[in-house]
Amino acid sequence: MKLGIDAYSFHRYFGELYAGLETAPDRGMTVWDFIDLSCDLGAEAVSLESCFLPVGDRELTTALAARLDRAGLDRVWAWGHPRGLQSGAAPQALDDARASLADAAAVGARVMRICAGGRGTRPALWADHKAALLPLLDPLVREAKAAGVVLAVENHIDLLAEEMVDLIETIGSDHLGVCLDTANNLRMYENPKAVIRRLAPYAKATHIKDIEARGGDPATMAFWPSVPAGRGVIDLDFALRELKAQGYTGVLAVEIDWLSPGYGTEAEAVAESLSYLRGVMGRL
Repeated sequence: MKLGIDAYSFHRYFGELYAGLETAPDRGMTVWDFIDLSCDLGAEAVSLESCFLPVGDRELTTALAARLDRAGLDRVWAWGHPRGLQSGAAPQALDDARASLADAAAVGARVMRICAGGRGTRPALWADHKAALLPLLDPLVREAKAAGVVLAVENHIDLLAEEMVDLIETIGSDHLGVCLDTANNLRMYENPKAVIRRLAPYAKATHIKDIEARGGDPATMAFWPSVPAGRGVIDLDFALRELKAQGYTGVLAVEIDWLSPGYGTEAEAVAESLSYLRGVMGRL
């Protein structure tokens, strides 16, 4: 397993803010700045968020591939923020996913994380949700296989663990798995250990995330902010042991969404997370 960083950890620097929770930094960040910082922090891999990059820019993806190769960084391509396929209600989003798949292949990513939806798009009934997603995911998985890329559906506060498994097993392709976010399903009131144990066998990518309960309305992001790995309520030792036991050899991508006040800058939180995870890996 390789320690990495998801670019979403620095979303404020790429121009995205959580309304009412975050303020803009004094200066922004480019993808090149992110790669340089990842190298400085000793990461072995990066997850590049397509939402912060132009679509279909072959000059850019060629340059990115060359830069990552020179740095010796493994890479995951991430598509679908914030709501991806909108739980099946946005068939037009499939065109954007296809374009991003071509970018993933061009940058040399073997895995592309995708979002099927988000907190605000989840239908009331799983049967309806599944029926809406399958016609979109089936052709995308076939195209991913042709491109030599594995798709990893994130548990993006839209899918319960058993729904994730049902979706993956129904499609039944070795080019479709899970991007296991270690914290998101706690935000859906599922036991995080049970979710990690259930989804680890299907993991093709990860978001290694720790969170705390800050108070307020548990249906909102403000209740469950990110904290540096090892500071919150997610048992990341357990998560990494489960992933290793299932033969996972991919990227352990640190992700910070809304960073809880009092933990410094995003760069400091990511650096602390990497240090903590190195210690965990040394004990495996």
